Amino acid sequence: MRGIVKSFPGVKAIRRADLDVRAGEIHALVGENGAGKSTLIKVVTGAHAPDAGAILLEGVEAKIAGPQDAQRRGIAAIYQEFTLVPALSVRENLFLGRESAPGGWIDARAERRAALGVIGRLGVLLDPDARARDLTVAQQQLVETARALLADARLLIMDEPTAALTPREVERLFAILRELRARGHGLLFISHRLDEVLEIADRVTVMRDGVTLGTRSAGELTREALIEQMVGRALDQEFPKARAPIGEPLFVARDLRGGRVRGVSLEIRGGEVLGLAGLVGAGRTDLARLIFGADRPEGGTMLLAGRPLEIRSPRDAIRRGICLLTEDRKAQGLILKLSAGDNFALPNLDHWSRRGWIRPRQEGLAFARYVESLRIRVSDPRQRAEHLSGGNQQKLLVARWLERDARVIIFDEPTRGIDVGAKYEMYLLINELAARGKAILMISSELPEILGMSDRVLVMHDGRIAGEVRDVARATQEQLLALAVG
Repeated sequence: MRGIVKSFPGVKAIRRADLDVRAGEIHALVGENGAGKSTLIKVVTGAHAPDAGAILLEGVEAKIAGPQDAQRRGIAAIYQEFTLVPALSVRENLFLGRESAPGGWIDARAERRAALGVIGRLGVLLDPDARARDLTVAQQQLVETARALLADARLLIMDEPTAALTPREVERLFAILRELRARGHGLLFISHRLDEVLEIADRVTVMRDGVTLGTRSAGELTREALIEQMVGRALDQEFPKARAPIGEPLFVARDLRGGRVRGVSLEIRGGEVLGLAGLVGAGRTDLARLIFGADRPEGGTMLLAGRPLEIRSPRDAIRRGICLLTEDRKAQGLILKLSAGDNFALPNLDHWSRRGWIRPRQEGLAFARYVESLRIRVSDPRQRAEHLSGGNQQKLLVARWLERDARVIIFDEPTRGIDVGAKYEMYLLINELAARGKAILMISSELPEILGMSDRVLVMHDGRIAGEVRDVARATQEQLLALAVG
């Protein structure tokens, strides 16, 4: 790609981008949300036509007419949100749109043989007749990869491929990527996880404000140098933990049971950030849902400020000042097709209504106040939530709970899918909330994040609390992992 420029009404998404991916190379593209990475990928895959510049395939300029044309030219992309049809089998998803149908009849046997062949090339065991909805996230990603190989993709673009994978699944994915590299495929790897970028990539290109700043060998780079290039400044420290005065227990749970949760007791004090670690399936999100009233507990008691607390629904929790920022903000936190202002207003309409009539001026003033105080980057209250970056979507969720004066705030994977600059801002926000005396439960799969931002850490295993770490400053990731695996 040479001199790519792309604008939308009122926005210059790509000012100038130069990028080349070689055969037999894993090339990483990094940058903050809003840097232009997604737009650049849509240009490569034919979803957007560039305003200026050229795309060359094997040295020959190519005018990509659309996504199907890109696929015919050997370009395939695997996005963070998978495109599989849940009700169809692995085989049917692999051949969707390019069925083997001699004489108008689908040859299921031929498709099955081809499916087994391409799955075998990835070195994994996967039933071609299994339904996509029954697969794990890692297995769904393998199906997406197999589909790209079946289409004879020479350039494979992967957008945040490790975001929802366990460490073991990441290792397996990296082994597959290295095998594809050895076979001569070009791979473009987009990720916010800089340690993984430096581990897997041969070369790294950094984008900032719609411009590619240059490409360097991964071996020449450090994590700190990448961060400085991405954000345009050096961050004083990755985890800017501030110690707030810690008060009395604000929220207490005793022998809480339900779903995967089997007898959990915990307390969170005002001004405290309590980290909750554990492997996928340990019951951390289930615990958050019980506290928030999204699921009904089968037993146990809860106290808020020393008083018995009975929560039958999220509405009860919200009224009592308990809020949850879910791990999947797009599916469970926001209504993406609504505006940012409407998403902010949803749980707070009673604040600005009189006799059933909403007062838009008061609503608008409240929204503007949080846009300024939380530094939410939104062009207009009417801008759709789906068009905000991940970090700004997360801030929008925080804003609407602060308007309700929440006292207990549960963050479930607060920095998943957001860039390093937005992570830093989220950490500062958590510090600010703790300084206001809020009780914060922070659930995270990122052990450095848990150790860097928590005052105290609990580790879950198989639905129970496996251990507590009070001296967080001296704790190690290995110590937490040992508790997590039981």
